[in-house]
Amino acid sequence: MNPSIREQFPILHQEINGHPLVYLDSAATSQKPRAVIDAVKHYYEYENSNVHRGVHTLGSRATDAYEGAREKVAKFINARRTQEIIFTRGTTTALNLVASSYARANCKEGDEIVITQMEHHSNLIPWQQVAKETGATLKYIPLQPDGHIELSDVEQTITSRTKIVAIAYVSNVMGLVHPVKQIAEIAHRNGAIIVVDGAQSTPHMKVDVQDLDCDFYALSGHKMCGPTGIGALYGKKALLESMEPIEFGGEMINDVGLYDSNWKELPWKFEGGTPIIAGAVGLGAAIDFLEQIGMDEIAHHEGVLAAYATERLSEIDGLRIYGPAKRHVGVVTFNLGDVHPHDVATVLDASGIAIRAGHHCCQPLMRWLEVSSTARASFYLYNNEQDVDRLVSALIQTKEYFGDAT
Repeated sequence: MNPSIREQFPILHQEINGHPLVYLDSAATSQKPRAVIDAVKHYYEYENSNVHRGVHTLGSRATDAYEGAREKVAKFINARRTQEIIFTRGTTTALNLVASSYARANCKEGDEIVITQMEHHSNLIPWQQVAKETGATLKYIPLQPDGHIELSDVEQTITSRTKIVAIAYVSNVMGLVHPVKQIAEIAHRNGAIIVVDGAQSTPHMKVDVQDLDCDFYALSGHKMCGPTGIGALYGKKALLESMEPIEFGGEMINDVGLYDSNWKELPWKFEGGTPIIAGAVGLGAAIDFLEQIGMDEIAHHEGVLAAYATERLSEIDGLRIYGPAKRHVGVVTFNLGDVHPHDVATVLDASGIAIRAGHHCCQPLMRWLEVSSTARASFYLYNNEQDVDRLVSALIQTKEYFGDAT
């Protein structure tokens, strides 16, 4: 990766606790390049207005910027139509929209919802609630010892009673890339729809929702160099048109009477109230930034870096890495002997290294791994091998500091 890319992230040029910052927590949220920061700043300085309603110049500029961002999202994930892109607060909101609108209307007692133990809570709890409210049964695709999914197990778990399959494209803990395209084919063959959590895949690889043939796909802007508080739900047009909105108010209506109302067409019927305009502008700028670098280039860089990190971390006695030996996404989850992950993260922070520690919003997966929590280093386009070397050196010092605890 071109070293000049790192220079475009202002936050990385600082010291933490007297040490140059090494940011290894991009799976939680990515840092923002100057281009995104400037785009949001420019919007507030020159275009700030509400969208769709006004006929004045600022209103037109804001509307063009907002809808232009929708077009960029649609192109970025290869949606067939811009109307299939619903702006949301992020992946969590997008998944909850599908659960609250589509699932509650289409699931009943005896139906099945199929997920995995590897899911982020945002792609697990909504389906638990749907199952409780509708009488549907929640089923789990078995995981292999290293966490990956065998298609033969998918075939056995999905049945003619399955209505929804919900799965992350990439695990936020194991760094596994699931065979979503093949799982979608199995789901459709059994009459089910598939919902894909794309929070960890969209920033790191080229995504084509038409090729995947997924029915819904959720993403978050803040994990792909964009602002927080903005994301999107992709849904096939026919499915979205069949669904009822779950938020009501201004902007999403067509006609309001005293006792009844009806809704605008897609995508606006799902975007009640003043939308996250500046966030959408920032997300559009983030997409421009990523496309200028190239998603294939980003994926290659992360694959090389993840392999290097796995190799270097494996050299530390007592350190256990969870997940497959070979991974294609820059997420490496580990524990350092018996040292609590929070202690590991605290000691690393003293050296200016930011990692994540905890259950990573994946408590069922932690139980499957037979741990309460783990440490996680996650890499992105602005990281390099020197960052990995700093991490390894600090972990060796941490091991020495805790002595017999490791």
